[in-house]
Amino acid sequence: MPIDWQPLSEIVSANQRFVITSHVRPDADAIGSEIGLASLLTKLGKEVRIINPSATPKHLGFLDPEQTIRKFGPGVSIEEACDTDVHIIVDTSAWIQVGNVRKVLEKTSAKKVVIDHHLSSDDLGAIEFKDTTAAAAGILVTEFAEFLGEPPSGHQAMVLFAAIATDTGWFRFPNSTARTYTTAARLIEYGVQPNLLYRQLYERSSLARLKLHSVVLDRVQLDFGGRLAHTFAMRKDFSDTGAQPADTEDLVNTCLTVEGVEAAFILVQQFDGRIKASLRSRSDLSVASIAEQFGGGGHKLAAGTMLPGPIDQARESLLAAFNESFPPIPDLPK
Repeated sequence: MPIDWQPLSEIVSANQRFVITSHVRPDADAIGSEIGLASLLTKLGKEVRIINPSATPKHLGFLDPEQTIRKFGPGVSIEEACDTDVHIIVDTSAWIQVGNVRKVLEKTSAKKVVIDHHLSSDDLGAIEFKDTTAAAAGILVTEFAEFLGEPPSGHQAMVLFAAIATDTGWFRFPNSTARTYTTAARLIEYGVQPNLLYRQLYERSSLARLKLHSVVLDRVQLDFGGRLAHTFAMRKDFSDTGAQPADTEDLVNTCLTVEGVEAAFILVQQFDGRIKASLRSRSDLSVASIAEQFGGGGHKLAAGTMLPGPIDQARESLLAAFNESFPPIPDLPK
């Protein structure tokens, strides 16, 4: 069901100061939606700050050329982050995903708003504008801007197109519906040049990133009769190759390209020892339900969670969870 944007329009009209937040390890949908929403609110004469639990990945820095996004922590206190009228959380509605910004959301007296498209959801004490049929949060921000009669333009349109294009795997994932394409088409009419954006997103790979991909893809294993592919990246891999954890992005989708594979996951060891798990599906199997078993969540076809280390234990825990969805293939008659 389409979102009724009128209540959010009234919130925007009635308030002057806004803080926007998204999830840890922000992707292009998170960053593009934040920048797009911030541009909209600025056009309307509002004071806007973007405060995230994690720094913007280097390869997505072009989405925020003025470096307006600030990382919560040293230099950005709880008191400063709470000093606002409205706190908008974009592209997530899960406590685990907002990281240390949870301290702000639990303390603030500001009105809280969620704009999200994920199935997984917690009670953040916010007014929710949620549509799980939308392929990306960028679609929702675009539709809100159009509802207000302020269609995106220039850089704002570009970052929203980036949000949509990346969350759909450049329109190759099953979440690419007619609505996805028509929204993208409108953004092109607003001035987006997809060929230039594609180059920025996918044709600026570093040698370190290529070396990391070689290491991680060499570890791919198949289980459950070839229906599940999985791999992992260790902290040592980053120091050995010079790559960054963000350089593992999209590797899990590469695992899905193996013929016969219905689901995949990648485990990435974090610097604090925890293990980040990214899960994907291209079948009826819901990886969101698997991620939720470990306190994570997401979409039916794309989800994630954090697991305690070591990495071998994390892999065995996930394999056990997948076993419930991939029961052993019965022995063939002899």
